[in-house]
Amino acid sequence: MDDWNEPRLVLAVARAGSLTQAAKALGIDHSTVFRRLNALEERLGVRLFERLGGGVYRPTPAGERMTAAAERMEDEALALDRDLAGRDHRLTGRLRVTSSETLAYRLLTAQLAAFRQAHSGITVELVIENRVLSLARREADIALRPVRPKEGNLWGRKLADVAWAVYGARTLLDENGSLPFPAEIARHPLIGWDEGVTGIGAAAWLERVAPTEAIVYRTTSLVNQLTAAKSGLGLAVLPCYLADPEADLVRALPDPVPELSTELWIVTHADLKGTARVRAFFDLVGEGLARRRDLFAGKRTRPMK
Repeated sequence: MDDWNEPRLVLAVARAGSLTQAAKALGIDHSTVFRRLNALEERLGVRLFERLGGGVYRPTPAGERMTAAAERMEDEALALDRDLAGRDHRLTGRLRVTSSETLAYRLLTAQLAAFRQAHSGITVELVIENRVLSLARREADIALRPVRPKEGNLWGRKLADVAWAVYGARTLLDENGSLPFPAEIARHPLIGWDEGVTGIGAAAWLERVAPTEAIVYRTTSLVNQLTAAKSGLGLAVLPCYLADPEADLVRALPDPVPELSTELWIVTHADLKGTARVRAFFDLVGEGLARRRDLFAGKRTRPMK
């Protein structure tokens, strides 16, 4: 094939499993994907995908072969892109950063404002995502993650330990009292996550220590849980850096929950660590967040209820 767009199209359909999602990933319309895929199969004289019910597309053996080749081509193109970006010594251009909603809400945005003031030629794109974006595929240039990176091709450092605690509105705790032990958490109405949610330590802990009927409100947004707790809807399990600055909230338990402790890491792909924009972000924003270690770790002076 002389045109990279053809294997790229096949790769997008194979990854998405449907023309609609592939079109979205490629930034084109559904009819264009349909027309181009049919034309490619006709030209090659081979069926690349089985058309299943519900708009599902599954690669045939020929489609799997082309998908594997397309992935190798993509890897080479991305490696070249990272290599060239890693040699970029300009403090101008785009910098794509991914972060959690809570970090952006409480601390990161102020650091980004300081970064923009220092480096006005750099445009920051902040992506708030629950899934872990691929730094190898340049879905982001820099990631602020709550866990130590396991991929060997990433480079970064730990910024802080992150503590979690149980919080409630002052009025709610005035009525029901504080909690001497976690086991007594069900004395209060509780704010939790959607039933069946996985991969969230605080949600699993709450499920272990409290019966389902004690949860009176559910939401997947921690910022919304914070707002709900402030309104008196119930107690919420929140990261200390998010909840401790709120004057209307107090801790229902005296200390953070030890088993919920996580970490905050700033990471990039190893190929990009020499990029001037990346280094500047690590130096200014990374250091700015690291200086709030006590807030992240829940080492506050404001007393509990």
